[in-house]
Amino acid sequence: MEMEMPESESAQELPSEEEMALIRDIAVSAEAHAKEGDIFFLITNRWWQSWIQYVIQDSAGVTSNGSHQHECSSNTPRRPGAIDNTDLLDDVASEVSSTDIELHDTLVEGRDYILLPQQVWEKLHGWYGGGPMLQRKAINTGLSQTDLAIEVYPLRLQLLLMPKGEEAVIRISKKDTVHELHKKACEVFDLVPDEVFLWDYYGRTKHALMDNLEKTLDDANIQMDQDILVEVTTDANGSLDGGCMSSTQENDYFERSSTWTVDASKSGFSSENLASISYVSRSYSSILVQSQYLRSSNGDLDNVPDTVGVTTRGSSSGLTGLLNLGNTCFMNSAVQCLVHTPEFARYFREDYRCEINWHNPLGMVGELALSFGELLRKLWAPSRTPVSPRPFKTKLSRFAPQFSGYNQHDSQELLAFLLDGLHEDLNRVKHRPYLKSKDADGRSDEEVADEYWANHIARNDSIIVDVCQGQYKSTLVCPICGKVSVTFDPFMYLSLPLQFTSTRSMTIVVFTCDGSAPPTPYTVSVPKQGRCRDLIQALTNACSLRNEERLLIAEIRNHRIHLILEDPVLQLSTIKDDDHLAVYRLPKLEKRASYIQFVHRREDLDQGNNSSSTSWKPYGVPLLAQISRNVTMTGSDIHGMAYKMLLPMLRNQVAQHSAVQSSLSTRTQSYHTDSSKFSLQLIDDSNTVIEHTNYAIRVPQSSLATVIFINWSKSDLKKVNTNHLEHLPEVFKYAPPAKRTRGEPLSLYACLDAFLREEPLVPEEMWYCPRCKEQRQASKKLDLWRLPEVLVIHLKRFSFSRSTKHKLETFVNFPIHDLDLTNYIANKISQRQIYELYAVSNHYGSMASGHYTAYIKLLDENRWYNFDDSHVSAINEEDVKSGAAYVLFYRRVGEPDGAASNRTQLSVKRNHRSSQR
Repeated sequence: MEMEMPESESAQELPSEEEMALIRDIAVSAEAHAKEGDIFFLITNRWWQSWIQYVIQDSAGVTSNGSHQHECSSNTPRRPGAIDNTDLLDDVASEVSSTDIELHDTLVEGRDYILLPQQVWEKLHGWYGGGPMLQRKAINTGLSQTDLAIEVYPLRLQLLLMPKGEEAVIRISKKDTVHELHKKACEVFDLVPDEVFLWDYYGRTKHALMDNLEKTLDDANIQMDQDILVEVTTDANGSLDGGCMSSTQENDYFERSSTWTVDASKSGFSSENLASISYVSRSYSSILVQSQYLRSSNGDLDNVPDTVGVTTRGSSSGLTGLLNLGNTCFMNSAVQCLVHTPEFARYFREDYRCEINWHNPLGMVGELALSFGELLRKLWAPSRTPVSPRPFKTKLSRFAPQFSGYNQHDSQELLAFLLDGLHEDLNRVKHRPYLKSKDADGRSDEEVADEYWANHIARNDSIIVDVCQGQYKSTLVCPICGKVSVTFDPFMYLSLPLQFTSTRSMTIVVFTCDGSAPPTPYTVSVPKQGRCRDLIQALTNACSLRNEERLLIAEIRNHRIHLILEDPVLQLSTIKDDDHLAVYRLPKLEKRASYIQFVHRREDLDQGNNSSSTSWKPYGVPLLAQISRNVTMTGSDIHGMAYKMLLPMLRNQVAQHSAVQSSLSTRTQSYHTDSSKFSLQLIDDSNTVIEHTNYAIRVPQSSLATVIFINWSKSDLKKVNTNHLEHLPEVFKYAPPAKRTRGEPLSLYACLDAFLREEPLVPEEMWYCPRCKEQRQASKKLDLWRLPEVLVIHLKRFSFSRSTKHKLETFVNFPIHDLDLTNYIANKISQRQIYELYAVSNHYGSMASGHYTAYIKLLDENRWYNFDDSHVSAINEEDVKSGAAYVLFYRRVGEPDGAASNRTQLSVKRNHRSSQR
């Protein structure tokens, strides 16, 4: 379905460089004003790349001396023809209108299509014509107005009408309400709205009556390709006809009935392939990125994969890729590592259903195990066609809402959920006994550890435990009474730190209250497990605090003092890296102090008001003054305090001509010079102006009770160096660590040493000492006691703060062969503990816009491959090590191949025989 190019447009061809400049300007404008509800258009990447080649041809044809080569080259790209989006369409799709057109299920942004804002599409379509038009809508996917995504695929829902047994397939936006779904169902089946009730019918089971008509389908946890039961009442009382019908009877209706399928997508743009946009690096901003890339790369368009599948030798299975459904590379990487774990590959390709624990309340009624097993079998099938993980993703979203949607997630977090969820679905223990481990009472570690492990196995027995679980020895020591507590706990994986300094760098700005110095930032080093008194001592030394002075630490939020940190034993770990702290340098007082907080406000012209009235907007860092309680203050006193503190921030001070004249009296005189004269308008919190008089002003006698606003006019604000007030640094500004040279890599063994090092518990994990009968910050020491067949090691590359997540790009030198953990085992067993690497989950780029791949060694070929979503390619072993390595998978070496899995197979058969008796 193509649209003809309008004559008026076709007759006005612009030079290619003007086309590119115009499109870039439109894209930049659209980016700046992006909002929820904006319309975007899909355009085939094939046509888009031909247009990119065409519009940059002049730049590529510029010679070194700046002149153009006028000779026509046979390689010069020609002006593209009409836009042809038919390669994005399903072959069996109806072409009644643009909203009724079905897209291929496996389209990937950047490879198959590009998303363009409406203004860009209209301009290109006006120039070139063609079609069909494939429009989609931007929706809000989070709390912030900037959390936008484009719904490329609507929710596809199966409507099941009862009691007639008719069926229909519709598409609808995940952001549409239940009311809109109800209306659409009535239109499809020609029903009377008052007689229709909708049920969440996931798995052909009534989960919930969808009676909250204002709730969105996203909030109602409705998933792609699930069933919705449409129930019709027939009596006057409004009771549900068939409401007591069993699920079996309901299913019989639909099995007997003929299927009527209709595409009723009139409004929806939901998201199986939810293409997230960050308006910087994705979607239409690729207009800028790609043109710059192509210009610098002489037109090389190979940055976007153009094929799927693999090109590898032989006929080995296990070389099948996974399609990216939209930011699902994190899931694909984790899944590929698990399905290529030999013990799991063998287990799930045999009959494991006899081990499913259908009634485990901690599990997913077997659905996660069945879905994972089905996906694994597809990936190990002889076919090389990439597999769509959509059914597995649907189950995953159902049981783990944190992974719903199509935003970027953490592959390690998914691995942790999968291993735990598969264990619960496959737990051979149907009725868990209650067991309590006994105190050691002088018994040997070996005896106590075996008892803990036996109790664990009595409640947890699955293929996951057989293969992946090991055991820690955990030793806690009370710092007060010396009580020692030893426990032996199971673990599924090791999370190793990549930086383990015992100190912490903190940056804080010090403000003076006597006008002796401008606000000054200090960066100090404090113990990572230190207390507030350590920070005060470090700042005391840094700013040369006098004996008659003291420091007051305050956390600043929203241009006010949010919290004063007065407790000297407060743990510094409670201060986050992205906090903003100000320290006020105050005189020591004999009596208790009251405080006056001066909050800055500047003029904010209200454009929405016809009178253009001026409002006052808070900004900057507040100033703090203190007075002795019960001291009478006047308006002149308060004005004087503010002037005194602001003096060092004034521009063009006359007092600066003599550095030696630094007395308070000299500084005060500078207020009356022409160059720095300004008037302060002080307003109290009741909006009353504080006059410069000797009238007494009552100051409340409680900490920070008095807030006085300094209203700055635009002219007076120019006389102040606002850098001191506006830019309060974070406690710690993250910066990537310096790259290590090849001569000094961080060893995996060093990470393991840091992980097992004794250290005090963090305040959130205080230990209750049974001897002291109180919570204590005990010291904790971990040791490895029992190692699993498959050892999963997570490298902690991400550090967290309140609002951000930073990544460490540290290169870790991990062994591919002969990882020797013999000396790390506290349980001195006779055999050596040697491991071999077989899989790596890699993370490239930042957390927000990163990409995951998997490096996997096929044991039957003894060769490494890169699994990058749908693309699988062979790589050299020396390329496996990189700074992107995130999760490492090791197998124990030394035991005959398959011994552990042989034990598992025997267990499966044993349980299967038991179930048949």
